[in-house]
Amino acid sequence: MISVEEAIRERHSVRQYEDRPIPAEIIQRLKEEIDKVNVKGDLNIQLVTDEPKAFSGGLAHYGKFSGVSNYFVLAGKPGSDLHERCGFYGEHLVLLCQRLGLNTCWVGLTFKKIPSAFKLRAGEKLVILIPVGFGVTQGNQHKSKNIEKVSNLRTDSPEWFRKGVNAALLAPTAVNQQKFFFKLENDRVKTRAGAGFFSKVDLGIAEYHFEAASGKKITGYSL
Repeated sequence: MISVEEAIRERHSVRQYEDRPIPAEIIQRLKEEIDKVNVKGDLNIQLVTDEPKAFSGGLAHYGKFSGVSNYFVLAGKPGSDLHERCGFYGEHLVLLCQRLGLNTCWVGLTFKKIPSAFKLRAGEKLVILIPVGFGVTQGNQHKSKNIEKVSNLRTDSPEWFRKGVNAALLAPTAVNQQKFFFKLENDRVKTRAGAGFFSKVDLGIAEYHFEAASGKKITGYSL
C-alpha cells in the first residue's frame, strides 16, 4: 500500500465511477477506520453502499456525477469546529481510500439527501458527502496558488514548514478556492480559514495534509 504522502500527491477529485462493487474486505476496513475516527473526532461518519439516488437526477447532472452508489456521510453535533473536524477526519478516510485503490470527491451541495440511507442522532447536522468507488479516470491535478498566498513562508523557514504548506496546497477545496492561511510564529503554526462556503471544511483538509507531510502536530485532533 502506498504511503499517505504518496496518496496526497496522487489523489484527485473524481466524479464518474465504474459500475463495480467495492470488495467486502475493503468495506470492512473502511468501517473499522470510521469507528475509530468517530470516537477521536466526536463525529457521526457513515459509509453508505449500493445507494444510487443521492447522486442521480438534476443536481448530480449539474455536478457532472455519474455511477455514484457509495458515499461517506459526514455529520456531527453543531459546534464551532464541526466543519473543521469533518475536513480533518474526512480527509484521513479519503487518503485511506486512495491507498486502497479507490477514488473520492468532496461534495457539499450537488446531491440529494436520502434519509433512509443513514441515521442522524438528535441535534446532529449533516455537513458534507464524499462519493467513493472505482473512478473511470484518476482525475486531474488542480491549479494551486503561490505558496506565499497561503502562508508566511520565508527563505529561512524550516523545511518541515515548507513541506507542510506544499502538501496543504494539494488539498481539495471547494471550487479550488484555497482560502486558508498557515502562519509560523515562534516555532508554532497558527491557521485560519478565509471567507467562503465550506472554507472551514477546507481548512481541516489542508491541516491534515500539513500534519501528514511535516510530521508536526498543529491541531488538537488525533488519530
